[in-house]
Amino acid sequence: MMKSMIAQCKAEILRTLRNRRFVVFSVVMPVMFYFIFTGTMGDIKVGGIDWKAYYLMSMTAFGVIGASINTLSVRFAQERTQGWVRLIRITPLPNSAYVLSKMLSQSIVNLGTILLMFLIGHFAKGIDLSLGQWVACGLWIWIGVLPFMALGLLLGTLKSVEVVQVAANILYMSLSVLGGLWMPISTMPKLMQTIAEYLPSYRFGQGAWNVLGGVGPDWTGILILAAYALVFVILSTYILKRQEAV
Repeated sequence: MMKSMIAQCKAEILRTLRNRRFVVFSVVMPVMFYFIFTGTMGDIKVGGIDWKAYYLMSMTAFGVIGASINTLSVRFAQERTQGWVRLIRITPLPNSAYVLSKMLSQSIVNLGTILLMFLIGHFAKGIDLSLGQWVACGLWIWIGVLPFMALGLLLGTLKSVEVVQVAANILYMSLSVLGGLWMPISTMPKLMQTIAEYLPSYRFGQGAWNVLGGVGPDWTGILILAAYALVFVILSTYILKRQEAV
């Protein structure tokens, strides 16, 4: 089983790196937005945090969310419609191992995205954080993206690949904008700030921003992210069982 999972992970990673949607949404757009907004906003601070460092975490989160929602959802939907998932069921590889290999391979790809963004921020923009801050921010973004990976799998249960692509893009952009990843929520109207506090995208970004600001863990944010992850997993599991029964 372990060898099968490793082989599946390798295949998933190669497919992801060859996917143009992944390159656009997880690499090109975050890097482009980072240079545009750090180049035009000047030397400002957000909550006492240097804008270039603050926005680096925002765009890194933006990139891994895009990969987790878009890549996982579309690929899972395609494999279901093409009968690949049914074929997996008659092989020695368990369904759980199939799903786990997707999440593990996506986690490895996400780690590469995080390292790329951090290197760009350090060498291109001169961001100078302590080793502890780099590691803490990286680990938070790497682990905290789990609810969005679960959301990607949930979207992948939809029957139409075209619908999945549209829904994934709408959710990705909406969560990113409303969650304050494009611009801080302090620039938004009060109602939108209140809405943002309940969104997983804001709580995801907030964890990295807190590390930069020297603030301890926000347990409310952690609980909100965990609740989203649990709900998405329960819903996707229920839908898949219903589809198998049919």
